[in-house]
Amino acid sequence: MILKRLTVGRLSTNCYILGCPKTKEALIIDPGFDREKEAEKVLKEVDQHGLKVQYIVNTHGHPDHVSGNGIIKGPTGASILIHEEDAPMLTAALVGFPICIYVSPPADKSLQDNDVIRIGEVVLTVLHTPGHSRGSICLLGEDAVFTGDTLFASSIGRTDLPGSSHQEILRSLKNKLMPLPDHLRIYPGHGLSSTVGREKRFNPFLSSLI
Repeated sequence: MILKRLTVGRLSTNCYILGCPKTKEALIIDPGFDREKEAEKVLKEVDQHGLKVQYIVNTHGHPDHVSGNGIIKGPTGASILIHEEDAPMLTAALVGFPICIYVSPPADKSLQDNDVIRIGEVVLTVLHTPGHSRGSICLLGEDAVFTGDTLFASSIGRTDLPGSSHQEILRSLKNKLMPLPDHLRIYPGHGLSSTVGREKRFNPFLSSLI
């Protein structure tokens, strides 16, 4: 799997490019940039690897994860995918976030729990993990899980925002993420990567659930 992470936007969002080495099909997770130059960097990475972007996948609908959707969709023609609960957020003004100069187009397809996204030989399974938002998802691959703002290295997502719930995020962590194999690499929406095993041992929010 081709995997490239770029940190973008005023809230330092992790934007991931995933590609299949064999077919060159690709997807972009959370293009949350708010500057044209950041979009150019993402598209340059795509071109350097000779990739064809099929999908833009948002782990949730907050502006710092979706504000670059339209800029990527324009030149690539990629379909925007987001969980059905957060789909309305793409075109809504949200209170409590820095102003984003780009507005996302509406979703091309709404995702649900256990949906499968394929790019060539790369397969991602959608895990609905509400808590940070009603439609937050994680994307489970063979050796990695992209956790958006549900799980970070040594922390978890905020639950003081409209539509968020502390009890729900704890339930999502316990039922969806903690059962995953310890070796799986965690790629979060902000900050450093980790592993499931490390978070079980050292993340105070997960260790309290054991």
